[in-house]
Amino acid sequence: MNLEILSRLQFGITIGFHYIFPPMSIGLALILVIMEGLYLKTGKTLYHEMTRFWVRIFGLIFVLGVASGIVMEFQFGTNWATYSRFVGDVFGSALAAEGVFAFFLESGFLAILLFGWNKVKPRTHFISTILVAFGAHFSAIWIVVANSWQQTPTGHHIVNTGGTARAEIVDFWQVVFNPSFLDRISHVYMGAWQAGAFFVLSVGAFYVLKKKHLDFAKASMKIALAVAVVASILQLVTGHSSAATLAETQPAKLAAFEGHYPASAPAGLYLFGWVDEEDETTTGVRIPGLLSFMIDFDTETPVTGLKAFPPEDRPPVNLVFQSYHIMVAIGFLLILLALLGAIGWWRGRLFDTRWLLKIFVFAVLLPHIANQLGWFSAEVGRQPWIVYGLLRTSEALSVSVGPGQVITSLILFAIIYLLLFALFIYLLNEKIRHGPIIDTAIEKGIAA
Repeated sequence: MNLEILSRLQFGITIGFHYIFPPMSIGLALILVIMEGLYLKTGKTLYHEMTRFWVRIFGLIFVLGVASGIVMEFQFGTNWATYSRFVGDVFGSALAAEGVFAFFLESGFLAILLFGWNKVKPRTHFISTILVAFGAHFSAIWIVVANSWQQTPTGHHIVNTGGTARAEIVDFWQVVFNPSFLDRISHVYMGAWQAGAFFVLSVGAFYVLKKKHLDFAKASMKIALAVAVVASILQLVTGHSSAATLAETQPAKLAAFEGHYPASAPAGLYLFGWVDEEDETTTGVRIPGLLSFMIDFDTETPVTGLKAFPPEDRPPVNLVFQSYHIMVAIGFLLILLALLGAIGWWRGRLFDTRWLLKIFVFAVLLPHIANQLGWFSAEVGRQPWIVYGLLRTSEALSVSVGPGQVITSLILFAIIYLLLFALFIYLLNEKIRHGPIIDTAIEKGIAA
């Protein structure tokens, strides 16, 4: 493999492993706010028990997210030095804002969330839960700002310093509210809420099937189902909005998503298919004119296709096509599962429907797969640009790093991440196996 492929693979594995944890922490933080809010409103010990159990899980997820995320920042300087020089002014502002305004907020109040049960008043603890949840959501904003700017760069100009080009901010708020930011952050949030909701559903369904902690499990599942229904339906809305924005800002990526080759013609929407990149054809089952309708509410609206771009400016089409369509299929499956659960709850049959509970146990994987495929589609679909229209990926590499060094570090990272993931699964399994255990002393302290 050449240096570019190896460096992209290394960064892809790094961010792919890291992105297991932030969506779970964001989604679970929202659910913690709901649970603890219900405890304060009703005074029921059950909701306190639920909050304390899921807080312990949240702490584990948060630690793994921080540990796995630090590595990515170093890779910018080691593997992608040219890229770092080019985007440093833009990324420096966004990542500094994430550290100062979001991470410190989240981590600062995390100590109260984890250890303050018998040390602060219940309302003070609830405020810390809200602030941790706010910090988790706020942190995502700045990361998505940086990534969205790569997709749709605005608010900058290019300067040349010592023969090196770099992007320099001229309007900070244009950088923040670049054309794709709002669509992307809303899509990320819904994916995170789904990850948190289906995680809680999975554990709750497991307890119900095992006939353990039944009151706890049923109450947890009801809260998670409410979040899952809202997030799954809104995810469809944000996905549609993102596609409409792509038609204007990244037409080559949208064309790759649907294997649309004609330079300018009405486009259908494929349910599934296969792209032959040599013959520039796509075969499969599609609904004619639906993509055009989704963009402009007119089935005859021309959509820019891949033939409007030279071959060297096109992404790997079939790879992006498949990842995008699997993601969409999972999205619809999550909507179906959430609605089936809600209907079962409404009819009073949910906790007796064993086949659905068994599906919920394993459905925890689906939001994670969809989130990974979504990022993969977005990043690979942007190729060959690392900063869309400004800097090619092949030109962004470090000139002093060789393939051998990247392979060595890639192997070491893979080993470390496998060990970390095994440790995470072991600790998570131990916490779930022991279940919600109330400390009587803490309970008395709160009651006092």
